[in-house]
Amino acid sequence: MPGAPLKPMLATTGPLPAGADWAYEFKWDGVRALADIVGGRQHLYARSGVQITAAYPELITLAEQVDDALLDGEVVLLDQAGQPSFTALAERMHVRDPAKAARLAASVPVTYLIFDLLRLRGADLTGRPWRERRDLLEGLGLGGARWAVPPVFADGPATYEAAGEHGLEGVMAKRTGSAYRPGVRSPDWVKVKLEVTGDFVVGGWRPGARKLGGLLVGVPRPDGRLAYRGRVGGGIGAALERELLRELEPLRAGSSPFAADVPREDARGAIWVDPEVVVEVKYGQRTPDGRLRFPRVLRLRPDKPPEEVDDAG
Repeated sequence: MPGAPLKPMLATTGPLPAGADWAYEFKWDGVRALADIVGGRQHLYARSGVQITAAYPELITLAEQVDDALLDGEVVLLDQAGQPSFTALAERMHVRDPAKAARLAASVPVTYLIFDLLRLRGADLTGRPWRERRDLLEGLGLGGARWAVPPVFADGPATYEAAGEHGLEGVMAKRTGSAYRPGVRSPDWVKVKLEVTGDFVVGGWRPGARKLGGLLVGVPRPDGRLAYRGRVGGGIGAALERELLRELEPLRAGSSPFAADVPREDARGAIWVDPEVVVEVKYGQRTPDGRLRFPRVLRLRPDKPPEEVDDAG
């Protein structure tokens, strides 16, 4: 993970926890970003460790409000209704050309929602309780046109209901006494989604009435192969089909990346690919053998590497 100061702490998926030792935040549909600010200069890092500073020039003046700090948060693009749009954000993610980034920053600016403070004035805060880190973060008074510290709440069910009313993705519950554990998917942070979704790795596709009729998806096994989770044809409109084919065509492979459990009717005529593309899928339930029922593709997940995909979401 070259350049990045540390790996972000990750959440587990589960039911909404309750109790006095939990606090609740909205779950924002964006991309994770660490802001490392030293000597009046800021560097932004994606969850993968890649530096993404050039993509978001509208955030550069955050360094004028705080120095020698490491912030954790989510870069989101809010639409006219004030709701995060991951589709619109996708246009911004991989831009590295300064002129293009500046044009996009003026026309479709992002907002950096800061929810944790990991270093301040040379002091490593990761070992301190969440509540203490949060109090220090709020004490910095960070606020600007393009960044904010979003609110935190004590009532979990009310927060969940409000997330639904505002069209948000869900709720993050955080244990108030927990330390920040870099790179760890911890039960001290629980993400509660408003709909049943999961991230899956694409291992191939089936042609249909269009060039891409359905994706064949799975999750990585310990041996490196994919455990098959089903064929997903719903939700693939013309724009998403073009986006998927642009990512998948260069990854064509001569053999299946799945373990030997792909049904014959799904494997027939399949075009296999190297398992490098992650998609988010909405579905109803699962069959006893783990296959998805009534699945539809929501979006590509260019921010999530395949090795971080598991059946926990």
